[in-house]
Amino acid sequence: MDVKEIHVLIRIKVYKFLINSVFVLILFCIDRFSKIYVIEIAEKTNVSEIYLTSFLNSYLVWNTGIAFGLFSLSNEFTYNLFTTIIVLINLIIIYLIIYIKDFRKYFFLLILGGSFGNLFDRLYYKSVPDFIDFHIGNFHWFIFNIADIFITVGVVCLILAELLYKKEVNE
Repeated sequence: MDVKEIHVLIRIKVYKFLINSVFVLILFCIDRFSKIYVIEIAEKTNVSEIYLTSFLNSYLVWNTGIAFGLFSLSNEFTYNLFTTIIVLINLIIIYLIIYIKDFRKYFFLLILGGSFGNLFDRLYYKSVPDFIDFHIGNFHWFIFNIADIFITVGVVCLILAELLYKKEVNE
């Protein structure tokens, strides 16, 4: 391989890195803007619950746990432990994004964008603002945010891709 080919490969890798980074940054910004918007409304109106439709409310809660309010604890050690685990998982996801060459990379990028949004909140606010309250009648699902949607869609797509890929391999 000559120097010219090496330069081309480096440019391609840099270009892919930039595209992936911009994608994650866009997801991060969508999440940040949605959270800032809801927080500002709550601060200006002194109202944390807004009824939007018969099945969807905006209800601002501060989550010290992980996705969908799971493992919400007031213990600082546990909170810091979960935050450290999230950072390590993000590093693993970044590794996978670098080495996976197929479409599944985009599902990991979705997860990473959402995870960065929630990680930022954990570090900045010491909790994550959740505000999407989906419900049917009196049955309310967990309150979540846009980052949780990105993470969930990415995980579900990875699971489906794995199931479909395994099915193709076995046939």
